[in-house]
Amino acid sequence: MTTADRSWYDDSDQHDAIQRAERATRFGWAAITGMAGGCGCALIAVAAVGVVAILTCLCLVVAMDY
Repeated sequence: MTTADRSWYDDSDQHDAIQRAERATRFGWAAITGMAGGCGCALIAVAAVGVVAILTCLCLVVAMDY
């Protein structure tokens, strides 16, 4: 058999394409997860700063009454 005779069942190109697609999918999900995690951390930080600001304002208001 020659190479031309075997080419009809040679799926190495398809296998390589599948591997590249799987790598791209893993990278995409890692990027999505990283961005979601970063946004979540930023949201928690903003909420914490907001709570501290509210408590500080409340303490100032209470302190003015005394």
